[in-house]
Amino acid sequence: MVRKRHDPPCNRSTQAVAATLGVLAGIGSIDHGLLECMQGFRPTPGLVVNALGPGYSWTVWTEGGEGAFTLIPNFLVTGIVATLFGLLMIVWALRFIHTQHGSAVFLLLGIASFLTGGGVAQVVLFMLTWGVATRIRASLMFWRWLIPPAARPALGRMWPWTLGAATVLFLAALEIAVFGYVPGVSEQTDLLHICWKILGVAMTLDLLSILSAFARDIEVRARTDQG
Repeated sequence: MVRKRHDPPCNRSTQAVAATLGVLAGIGSIDHGLLECMQGFRPTPGLVVNALGPGYSWTVWTEGGEGAFTLIPNFLVTGIVATLFGLLMIVWALRFIHTQHGSAVFLLLGIASFLTGGGVAQVVLFMLTWGVATRIRASLMFWRWLIPPAARPALGRMWPWTLGAATVLFLAALEIAVFGYVPGVSEQTDLLHICWKILGVAMTLDLLSILSAFARDIEVRARTDQG
């Protein structure tokens, strides 16, 4: 009789963090894609472009912004492709990132998004998503050694809160990057500094969320092993 192979169990907290980061990466790609579409069916000036064009009255960024790299020499076409890849990243992160080749496929989607106008800053986010996704079915042995047993229960309870705060901050930074609206601030240099500071805090909270999710999954696995 042939024994059926069973996949390792999912680390559910790690999966939730990976899925959330993947959705945010997809939103970033869609954001760049839609802004590129708004610039119409016209050629790009080169491989590096501003997804946000200059001259719009609804944004304070008079010279444009939202840097992106694209191999497609047309704003409308690259915008459509970047938007589609962003949608695929969201669907994959929510439905398939925990599967056997889920992390690898997401990485390919992220690379494709980057190459077609999905945004330069997105590279950090989709690489981080991929790294976390590779641990969804892992034993987390290294993290068992790194995180002291006494710290795991308290640390493991933090990830929903830190991840939620990081998500809100990411969306706030995205709003500033597109519209440039911060109450009481109008100087573009100050706005740029605020945007990057918010992103820095969000990324720090994301890293803490990952560590917290690992601690939580280690605790769950330990209780499961003990029956």
